[in-house]
Amino acid sequence: MTIYDTLQGMAETEHDRQAQFENEMWVCLASGCASQNADQLADRLADLVKEQELEEKVNVKCVGCMGLCATGPHVTVKPAGQHYSEVRPEDAEALVEAAKTGEPYEPLYEPEYSQFFDRQTRIVLENAGSVDPESLEDYLVHDGYKALNIALTEMSPDEIIQEITNSGLRGRGGGGYPTGLKWSTVAKAESDTKYVICNADEGDPGAFMDRSVLESDPYRILEGMTIAAFAVGASKGHIYVRAEYPLAIDRLNKAIRRAKRENLLGNEILGTPFNFSIEIRLGAGAFVCGEETALIASIEGKRGQPRPRPPYPADYGLWGEPTLINNVETLANIAPIIRNGSDWYASFGTESSKGTKVFALTGQVNNTGLIEVPMGITLREIVYDIGGGAPDGRAVKAVQTGGPSGGCIPEHMLDLPVDFESLREVGSMMGSGGMIVMDDTASMLEVARFFMEFSMTESCGKCIPCRVGTKQMYDLLGRIESGVGTYRDLQLLRELCDVTQHTSLCGLGQSAPNPVLSTLHFFEDEYLSLLTDVEAAAD
Repeated sequence: MTIYDTLQGMAETEHDRQAQFENEMWVCLASGCASQNADQLADRLADLVKEQELEEKVNVKCVGCMGLCATGPHVTVKPAGQHYSEVRPEDAEALVEAAKTGEPYEPLYEPEYSQFFDRQTRIVLENAGSVDPESLEDYLVHDGYKALNIALTEMSPDEIIQEITNSGLRGRGGGGYPTGLKWSTVAKAESDTKYVICNADEGDPGAFMDRSVLESDPYRILEGMTIAAFAVGASKGHIYVRAEYPLAIDRLNKAIRRAKRENLLGNEILGTPFNFSIEIRLGAGAFVCGEETALIASIEGKRGQPRPRPPYPADYGLWGEPTLINNVETLANIAPIIRNGSDWYASFGTESSKGTKVFALTGQVNNTGLIEVPMGITLREIVYDIGGGAPDGRAVKAVQTGGPSGGCIPEHMLDLPVDFESLREVGSMMGSGGMIVMDDTASMLEVARFFMEFSMTESCGKCIPCRVGTKQMYDLLGRIESGVGTYRDLQLLRELCDVTQHTSLCGLGQSAPNPVLSTLHFFEDEYLSLLTDVEAAAD
């Protein structure tokens, strides 16, 4: 019997255990719900099930993020499909009764919860909200490690890379670089030591995609990293995650320890000659460390600053060795691609942007939370069909994508498809997946200044265009916003945007002007209305 056969036996045992229950109560224990005492709720539900001697009929299972983060804690009762929001420990008795009778507890019942998912396609998030993130057995029930077994026993490294290439997967960290091409470059590099790094240094304002995936499905990331390591010939891996994510770190550590015990990490993985280990490295919250070379410097114990490229990390990365760096969402796509095939994955999305994208939908929108949509869906569908539009019936004014590196897209352009090229053409970008909705009360100049302040504060200071340029642009925006700016200030602002964009060392400075440029392009009248010499601006 092989190690994988043993794992399959574990999966069958867990499947049979879960199948014996008449009802299951899934309690979200991701950060958003956990911060609102969801752990106490789960404990209370479990105590009531025991007190009423329902252990063989009702199962209380702690799961990851269900999506609608602003209205937690969340509980879903299966198989009835009843969903409850804003549940408190004192509601536990009523929910247990509902699970027993099959009749929903009306005060907290959310019958329209399913509509939040109608336009979503869940690949990265397929396990989020339904699988216990701390249970390897539950992950195995949901095809966990099937892809790794296929990769190690049925495919060569070249075949794996070709499959990823054929899928059309592009990096989900912001740049959209073809994943297969990056893997191929690292695989061709000649070295006895290679590394795989998972970039979980998520720093965009309003972004929580990576955190939610790590909290909800940590084994998926370990499996993706291990497949990537086998494909490129790496033997060591690092997950670089910010220290502000304690729950994600805890679950990753537990998953790594369990994976080692079951021969899913370490030496002779699944009984094959392949060896691979993973360590966690904590970041101190510097936004610039999301840039590859700055991230590498931080892992090496140096100050997190970018360096000129080339050489690229694929040739000269961690400790001077070839290094593959993918972000959390990119790696979360690997296992389903290997399981289901490249043609299956390529059937989602557009011609040049395949698959799906996870977004943190936030701002002035009714349904804030974590969503996953097929590439090519329009912004209007996301904002209205999934997000439910702006609160209180207000009009949507703009949508900002790409975090501090992105741009603001006006309401009349919301029929724009969400893909790498379309967003770039209008002065924005996909970014890692932040999406902020603004209603008609928002000041676009204030929005631009907020993001410029963020970039200015997070600049590592290594290169002058970013260090000085962001500060000067922030000051100019302040002059205009306070009503003392002139038309010359506006011209200087445009010039600084151009210089900073084209002469900064790394992506932080190169993209920092995007919020300013996009608001100037689409909302110039708001700037002009605040100038002291409007006549000069009109000439």
